[in-house]
Amino acid sequence: MSQLNEVQEEVRARYASAARAVTANTSSGCCSSGSSCGVDDSQVFGSGLYEPAERDALPGEAVSASLGCGNPVAVADLHEGETVLDLGSGGGIDVLLSARRVGLAGKAYGLDMTDEMLDLAKANAAKAGATNVEFLKGTIETIPLPDATVDVIISNCVINLSIDKPAVFAETFRVLKPGGRFGVSDVVSEDHLTSAERAERGDYAGCIAGALSMAEYRAGLAAAGFTDIAVTPTHQVADGMHSAIIRAAKPPAE
Repeated sequence: MSQLNEVQEEVRARYASAARAVTANTSSGCCSSGSSCGVDDSQVFGSGLYEPAERDALPGEAVSASLGCGNPVAVADLHEGETVLDLGSGGGIDVLLSARRVGLAGKAYGLDMTDEMLDLAKANAAKAGATNVEFLKGTIETIPLPDATVDVIISNCVINLSIDKPAVFAETFRVLKPGGRFGVSDVVSEDHLTSAERAERGDYAGCIAGALSMAEYRAGLAAAGFTDIAVTPTHQVADGMHSAIIRAAKPPAE
């Protein structure tokens, strides 16, 4: 098995387990019990990063399945009628919140490679009565949508899990419409940390070992064609590692 397939299988298994654990109110996602992030996990990962009013408006299972490191919907500046894509949508919390913001004239896609999470997300959408959502099975390295399909890309602590981040950046650039926006929450490292030092702080499926440095993130987005790139750390998740808000834009058509 290739390294890519090994990592994908490790991640898939971790998040399949998380989906099955929702009803038991346990977690096996990013810094879950048994991992070593060096901080109180409840303060840096999961549904506690959302406003109470946002959590209260959604099915409990969508909230319980939240394993991210931020709240990308809060910074995505979504507008009525827009189309948004959530990379690694998990139990659907960010898709459902996005669907409320874009309204019935808009649409929210969720992309995930884990059958258990897709089943959970679809059930949560049905419970929420959300009709302007669609969940797709696939990987973030090969997005199953045509070119120039969406106005906004969001993601919550998922891009760090990919072993082929240039492919992720290229694919997000491809599916964005000209003038489209990229606004994600992700784990990043301080620029002085080597790959080996990042791996010492946590494993790949735990959202630590695969994190890019802030400089690497900016360079990767720029290489894919993005402009107006900003990486803004929000809180520490391990020594020298931070959750961050990353914003960028696809240039408008000439």
